Amino acid sequence: MSKFRFKAGSILWPLIVSSALAVCLYVCRVLASGNFRYWYLVWNLFLGWLPLVFGYLLVKWLRKGTWLSFKGLGLTALWLGFLPNSFYIVSDFIHLAPTYEIGLLFDVVLFMIFAWNGLLLGFISVYMIHSELRKRLRARLTIMLVGLVFILSSFAIYMGRFLTWNTWDIVINPGGILFDISDRIIRPTAYPNTFTTTTLFSVVLITLYYTVYKLVDAVKNSGKN
Repeated sequence: MSKFRFKAGSILWPLIVSSALAVCLYVCRVLASGNFRYWYLVWNLFLGWLPLVFGYLLVKWLRKGTWLSFKGLGLTALWLGFLPNSFYIVSDFIHLAPTYEIGLLFDVVLFMIFAWNGLLLGFISVYMIHSELRKRLRARLTIMLVGLVFILSSFAIYMGRFLTWNTWDIVINPGGILFDISDRIIRPTAYPNTFTTTTLFSVVLITLYYTVYKLVDAVKNSGKN
């Protein structure tokens, strides 16, 4: 984590370049097709950046403050609340279909680069928080907490995709969200998509993060030899 502390710019600029490429491809599509179809990809990418911002601010705060403080808990809540937006972009593939406005292959690449950026932003922000947790908690408990974060994010993806809830509704309409959540807890068999979607995304996200985490550790350790 100390390397991240001193080389934040070396991490930030590649992310900016990758996101800029996604936006440029979208602009090319707009110019070629004459419409703003798939505009939500850009909006979702913007939301995907927020957990990285909040995660960075949290890590910066933890250098001088405590986690169990108003600011520490507030930044943690903001990070956790917006984190699912990073991974949610992957579910936008459900909208991919021939439009005859531009080649389907172009749209496939367009969706892919946006999904890639979302996953990248989400995993980096989780890695940042994971590193801070490792300094304070036992390894097993840290792994359990990170796994729980991915499960909650996967459930949030289900809530967003099938129930059209978004992060802002946590403040605007918390009662409606609590009702939908409690109804699915009380009557799980009535909502099979809840279990299948949450499980599917949980397994995929946890596996991908595990792969990224181990690769980063391998690179760091190889640099010490």
